[in-house]
Amino acid sequence: MDNERLQKQMEFCRLIDAEKLIGRQTYLADASRKENDAEHAWHMAVMTLLLSEYSNEEIDVLKTVSMLLIHDLVEIYAGDTYAYDEEAKKTQKERELAAADRLFGVLPKDQEEKLRGLWEEFEAVESAEAKFARTMDNIQPLMLNCASDGRSWEEKQVKLSQILGRNERTKDGSEELWNFAYNHFIRPHVDKGHIKEDVKYQA
Repeated sequence: MDNERLQKQMEFCRLIDAEKLIGRQTYLADASRKENDAEHAWHMAVMTLLLSEYSNEEIDVLKTVSMLLIHDLVEIYAGDTYAYDEEAKKTQKERELAAADRLFGVLPKDQEEKLRGLWEEFEAVESAEAKFARTMDNIQPLMLNCASDGRSWEEKQVKLSQILGRNERTKDGSEELWNFAYNHFIRPHVDKGHIKEDVKYQA
């Protein structure tokens, strides 16, 4: 007997394999190559298991991990939008909404609503889980940029004001993790000249 529900679920599982092909601008810690979206999602999920104790608010860890595992799946169709590409960011929301319709629509209706809801919750950054997930999404690349000796920052000639703008809400999920990230991942590379210090800031 043909199981339509299982067919849809398996089709979705097959489709999301393409996340492994979506390249990001962040280098791996050893700077040998740039990471992909699937690696990024896995890394943040494990980080959440370890670092959730630093959340400003109590969070549902499984929900947060689920959010992080699916939040970039839309990039299979929308592509990755580099954090400091202002031109691409103008169309990002429109592209990602269309991609969400296309991707999550493959699933059975109940699971489409569940995963689409998690994606929308992440984008809204209002719940405690979404705030912490966004913190992870911002801190993971900071950690890797630091580990790779600021390679991406230097290549892109990134300014401190850009990093601070990108991380404007990172502290909303965890002030402790933001302060650590600034003092241990960002500040040393400002001092080394890998990040252009165009503003003054102290965490």
